[in-house]
Amino acid sequence: MERVGNVKRWTLNTGRFISTCLCLMVYACGNDYAPKPRGYFKIDLPEKAYQAYSGECPFEFDYPVYSKVVPDSMGGSKACSPNLLFPKFNGRIHLSYYEVANRERLNELVEDAYKLAYKHVAKSTGIDRQEINYPSKNVYGALYHIEGNTASSVQFYLTDSSRHYIRGALYFREEPRLDSIQPVLDFVKKDIDVMIRSFRWKAN
Repeated sequence: MERVGNVKRWTLNTGRFISTCLCLMVYACGNDYAPKPRGYFKIDLPEKAYQAYSGECPFEFDYPVYSKVVPDSMGGSKACSPNLLFPKFNGRIHLSYYEVANRERLNELVEDAYKLAYKHVAKSTGIDRQEINYPSKNVYGALYHIEGNTASSVQFYLTDSSRHYIRGALYFREEPRLDSIQPVLDFVKKDIDVMIRSFRWKAN
C-alpha cells in the first residue's frame, strides 16, 4: 500500500508541475512583446569643431578638425579633386572638380551625378534627394542620401551654374553594413551639411 501511496503522490506532484507550466505559458503569451531597441558598438566620437579649407582651388569650405584634406592618389586625378579623410572612421569624402566650358557640359555633369547616385538603387532601401540653393553665394546643386547597405551613403554636387562644378561622395573602407556604421554615418552627415552650407566660390 505504501508503494501505491508513493505512486499517487508522484502523480499528484507531476500534475501540479504540468499545471504550473501551462499557466506560465498562457501568461507569457498574453503579454505584448516589446522589441528591444537596436544596439550599436560604442564609438567615441570627437567634439564638433571646424577649420577653413582654402588652397589654390577656386573654392573654399569649412571641414572638421578631426579630418584632413589630401590630394587624390589615384592616377589621372584632376587638379582640385582632393580627398577629405576621416582616419578615425576609416572613411573619406572624395571631391571631383571640373571647370565648365559651356551649358551643355554642365548638363552632362549634373546628369552624371544623378546616374552615379542612382546606380546604388538596387542595394538601397531608398534615395532622398534634396535641392541645394544659396543664391547669395551663387551655390546650387543637390544632395543625395542613399539608405541601405551601399558603397556610398551620401553624394552631392555643387555648381555656380556657369563655370564651376564639384561633386562629392562619402565612402567607408568597410563592408557596407549599415548596422555597424550608422552612428558614424549620422555623425559625418552633419559634417557634410556644414561643408555644403559653408561652401563658397573664390572671387575671380
